[in-house]
Amino acid sequence: MANEEVVEQVSSGIELDRSAVEKAMSLYDELGAEGFSERYPAFAAPKEFWVRPSRQRDHSVYPSKAIAAVAREMSSINGGWSQPLSAGALLHNTGYLIVNAEGQLLPVPTDKYAHLIHGANWIRAFALTNYIAPARERGDASVSITSGVLHKELGLNQNLPNVCQALRGKIFLAYASVPPPEQEGPDHGSTTRFTFNLTSKVSKMPQPTQTATNLILYGPPGTGKTYKTALEAVQLCLNTDEMRPLLEPGARQRLMEAYRRLVAERRIEFVTFHQSYSYEEFVEGLRPTTEPSDSSQEDDESDGSARATGGFRLATKDGIFKRICERAHLDTGNDTDKMHLDRQRPIFKMALGQKRVEEDRIAEGLNNGLIHLGWGGKIDWTDSRFDSGPEVRKEWEARNYPIGSGREANVEMLFAFRSQMRVGDYVVLSDGRDYIRAFGRVTGEYYFDEAAEYHPHRRKVEWIWNNPEGALRAKFYPNYFRRQTIYRLNKTLVNWDALEELVLGDKAIGPAATARPYVLVIDEINRANISKVFGELITLLETDKRLGCVNEIKVTLPYSNREFGVPPNLHIIGTMNTADRSIALLDTALRRRFEFKELMPDPKVLKTVAGIDLAAVLTTINARIEFLFDREHQIGHAYFIGCESREQVDNVMRHKVIPLLAEYFYEDWSKVAAILGDANQGDGRKPGFLDRTRLLAPPGLDADGHERVRYAWSVRKDFDYSGLLKP
Repeated sequence: MANEEVVEQVSSGIELDRSAVEKAMSLYDELGAEGFSERYPAFAAPKEFWVRPSRQRDHSVYPSKAIAAVAREMSSINGGWSQPLSAGALLHNTGYLIVNAEGQLLPVPTDKYAHLIHGANWIRAFALTNYIAPARERGDASVSITSGVLHKELGLNQNLPNVCQALRGKIFLAYASVPPPEQEGPDHGSTTRFTFNLTSKVSKMPQPTQTATNLILYGPPGTGKTYKTALEAVQLCLNTDEMRPLLEPGARQRLMEAYRRLVAERRIEFVTFHQSYSYEEFVEGLRPTTEPSDSSQEDDESDGSARATGGFRLATKDGIFKRICERAHLDTGNDTDKMHLDRQRPIFKMALGQKRVEEDRIAEGLNNGLIHLGWGGKIDWTDSRFDSGPEVRKEWEARNYPIGSGREANVEMLFAFRSQMRVGDYVVLSDGRDYIRAFGRVTGEYYFDEAAEYHPHRRKVEWIWNNPEGALRAKFYPNYFRRQTIYRLNKTLVNWDALEELVLGDKAIGPAATARPYVLVIDEINRANISKVFGELITLLETDKRLGCVNEIKVTLPYSNREFGVPPNLHIIGTMNTADRSIALLDTALRRRFEFKELMPDPKVLKTVAGIDLAAVLTTINARIEFLFDREHQIGHAYFIGCESREQVDNVMRHKVIPLLAEYFYEDWSKVAAILGDANQGDGRKPGFLDRTRLLAPPGLDADGHERVRYAWSVRKDFDYSGLLKP
């Protein structure tokens, strides 16, 4: 695999061809700064943004704007980071370091610009561009990377565990096409040394096995779009063997049962668009709530969406699209190598002891799979009556002293530990306000250890991840940890993807190859303002922009400020009624990203009922509609498909077809009569569906030139279909 292909897959942003960047730098070396400036006068020496080369060169820094423009063959380019195609952003996403004129590393504003790669992706891209690729160019058999050196080069702060995890992880090995490295030193230390063998290769990082389907079924009303939608959705969700019996003649009922089962499993979601449907309903928006930021703890961190005023606050609420995207993204199918945290579970921040003072207490918890609490006194709170907060408070007052109306830390901490925390919830072990030391899942109920030397209130925990050097809290949670011993984190602030990458490693990265398909059905997709509903997410619908794909794109959502992408196992099926006048307003961007399948009336599925050839009736009506109006306003076969008697056929004509024709032709009943074969009344032929009566002009209007003949139309009591049995 060429290095430029490798970097393209590692980066989640837009990047450059590394070989083109190196050629531009070589040209700069050849011409010198003055000669290079003469050849490319549009690019003056930058004031701030320079780029450091990936190998030993004549210059220690190069003008980022000029290098990026020459590498990309552009006559002009913006400098800095602000746009995906800005010089600094392009070079950064390719794995180069952006520095000032003195070679000092510039801080990368990844919190401000979502298109800039960061975290493990940045570590991988840098290692590829600055270590693996240059070593291969030199023909070296191997290359070594010391975690502490790379950590310092990137200007990271106490991120050694992430550096080590990224360098030995499956993703980096696949992208760099190298086997697992030889490791020397501790697992996550500054002296940890990874030696990569460059003489053998491994396979590329596997891409998602599913190709996303974006399909719109369109046609006149009554052409079976609803049934076809169910068929397509079920077919996308089930395998060939499961679908085979559902495609047999007469299996419609079984198919719909399968559809309803998949809806109940939440693998198929249904939504109808309308003129007032918005982004806030579809993706995410702010909704008023009277609950505090955490329903169990009023002093928890707010989600930053809005301050509470007047007894309520505005909280971010996910829409149907975001919810089904998350379910699809978290689905692992039968891939046992993939893991995800249960995002419905709360996370409790907890401290087991004072840092560097009570390390023995922290070690006891980590080594023995438990958490322990000192608040709550030497009282056994096992009795079930202490499930209630007031009972805990009452007991504490009885054994100690009255609390009054104020808050008592012993009661609050004990109640959170004993009653609010449940088996299956998560615990993050804090290390000061900025770092975490361990992450685990609660596996046992509260128990009182009378023999304990300290902290007798205890629970069993399965530690999923722990590292004595810790990891940055800001990677997954924006707010500083409070000094409070135990409290529940605000779930709306947790970046679950980042947390999973930290504590689960490679098992949490990327979509599972065996993830089950999910389908979002959007009925009447053309009735909403697509630009308003999808917003910036319209690009993410493209199959190659999905999560885990080569051109993966993520965006930062406006209300939650979270990164968001669309998984490859989410399929979208839309329906569109061509008789709806709003079809002309269908967004061009939507047309470009969807396949369109036309469903037209199929008279062949209709039978003869009570001597009436329904296929002939439908064919005649539609031929006349197409002549007088257009083909998009034909009548679908579904109107007649359930008819078993003459009465049912008459009811369809009287209550559905004739009113629909009147709407099509804006109450011009002469055209409705022409469609039904009743336009030539007065020739002695008995009308089939409509009676026509001539209207006389009111007295006094004849002299004013009202000579046009006008008619009153009425629907007959009894119908005659002979006029529709032939064209």
